[in-house]
Amino acid sequence: MRLGWALLAGIALGVGVWWWTTRDEREQVRIERERKAAAAAEAARPVLYRWRDAHGVLQITEQPPHGRNAGRKYERVEREPLTGIEVHGDRSAALPEPDDSTKP
Repeated sequence: MRLGWALLAGIALGVGVWWWTTRDEREQVRIERERKAAAAAEAARPVLYRWRDAHGVLQITEQPPHGRNAGRKYERVEREPLTGIEVHGDRSAALPEPDDSTKP
């Protein structure tokens, strides 16, 4: 009977040591799985690509520039806008000049 308890204690101790020594590895696997899922979700979102061709014409396409335009800079634009107001201070915009005739 004591031999049975000793075997059971040895097995339990072995399982405990295995669990303790592999916990970091399991955590790394979980983090990698979450990272891959987040990357897949990001890639699955429908986006448009905004870029300018060689003539300076604004192009908005479903694929990034390729072929002759492969090296061009582009911007990913979400198809579904975010809720709320979004302000980008780094974008230059041509604002109309104020009209003097509207002043009192």
